[in-house]
Amino acid sequence: MLAVVLVALAIWVTREPWREIYELATTNAEYGHILLVPAIAAFLVYVRRLRLRHFRVTGRGLGAILVIVGWAMTANGYKYDIQTAWYGGAIAVALGGLVTALGKNAIFSFMPATLVLAFLVPVPQTIRLAIAQPLQEWTAWIANFLLDLVGVATQLTGATLSINGQLVRVAEACNGMRIVFPLILIAYAFSFGLPLRNRVRLILIIASPLVALLCNVIRTLPTVYLFGHDATLGRQFHDISGWAMLPIAFVILMLIIKTMRWAMLPIERYSLAGQGR
Repeated sequence: MLAVVLVALAIWVTREPWREIYELATTNAEYGHILLVPAIAAFLVYVRRLRLRHFRVTGRGLGAILVIVGWAMTANGYKYDIQTAWYGGAIAVALGGLVTALGKNAIFSFMPATLVLAFLVPVPQTIRLAIAQPLQEWTAWIANFLLDLVGVATQLTGATLSINGQLVRVAEACNGMRIVFPLILIAYAFSFGLPLRNRVRLILIIASPLVALLCNVIRTLPTVYLFGHDATLGRQFHDISGWAMLPIAFVILMLIIKTMRWAMLPIERYSLAGQGR
């Protein structure tokens, strides 16, 4: 009860950055992945719930340090217009309230769930643009190559495809950028939800942007084809196919794991119950 009260108080004191985070997540599709973070954090705590048997409340003083550091970050973020500090400080203050009640083990015993909270911080636009530009070019080039390969005449100019006289620009809405961060989150939850070796987890997380690119090419090919014949139908398919790529991406991650097992690579820290040697 004390943890709930202190975290709620921390969020209330820093309500302005929390309000902005919520508004970005619910009104801007580019930040929709933020809505996945609480569910993934709860899932990662749940799969480690047996650690609560040996949970000890120690190191509460760290909570006060987190509150002070978080408040300083938020104040300076507001003063100097540093958005990462403005949002990150609010999250640190909330964590400080949690640690003040439950001790340092509340974050260290559930470190994967703690680290995923960093995705609550909206990604600065400069970083998004730095990722979006190569994604646009790669998606357009691969889509053009594959369409030509199956006999669909297209013309590539920069990040714009021309088909049947229709120009289809691979902008941020369809370059895969909007599924990169959700997919990284899913790969993170997938990796730390299973007893995998740390190097296997790293491989999955690093591979997630490439999987996002692959899924987006799968999505872009029919979008471009439909857009070239019926622009309205192309837009409708584009709008409904975005989030549909996440289940496909999850299946690809499962296939990566199955391939590693097929190759008899050591991917798990220990054998699960009922699993053969």
